[in-house]
Amino acid sequence: MSPVETFLSSLLIGLSIAAPVGPIGLLTIQRSLEHGPRAGLATGLGAAAADAVYGAIGAYGVSWLVDALVAARVPLALFGGAFLLWMAWQLLRAPVAGQAAMTAPARNGWQYFASTFVLTLSNPATIFSFIAIFGSMAGRAGSSSPALMVLGVLIGSALWWLLLSSAVGRLRERFDATWRRRVNRFSAAVLAAFALWQLASLARD
Repeated sequence: MSPVETFLSSLLIGLSIAAPVGPIGLLTIQRSLEHGPRAGLATGLGAAAADAVYGAIGAYGVSWLVDALVAARVPLALFGGAFLLWMAWQLLRAPVAGQAAMTAPARNGWQYFASTFVLTLSNPATIFSFIAIFGSMAGRAGSSSPALMVLGVLIGSALWWLLLSSAVGRLRERFDATWRRRVNRFSAAVLAAFALWQLASLARD
């Protein structure tokens, strides 16, 4: 694979992994509605940074770290499920202002980034998907490919979150406090469902 092909393939991988609607997508939508597109973008960029971390592990073939992550699958899944339940509870308890905030304070932006960064890192599905995809790609690309692969994933994932938060941000004025409260409750219910599904999958293994 040429450097351009490697970069574009990685960018598409970043887009394809970020795009499906899941816990991070719901949080990005909810925060974009409640606090503005900057808050939604900060939420998505936390996931993009975590994607890049796992992409680097797979691209550079850090075997001892891969083995450690595989061995830690159960505690990571337990932590991720508990964290999702906590975030669902926070959404249910969060007050909804009469008018959505135009921007999120910088302090909250970093909190949004950190929460989704940790949540994405604790997702076993993300771990194994990047290890498998990037381990395969690294064998077909040149020696300079790992850095391009990681950069491609980071940019691809970040592009998706930029598009999503910007699109929701343009529509947020149409959502009054009642609708934003409904979005919060729906998001909390789905986050709790994801958490329970993740915890139940451990019992089936």
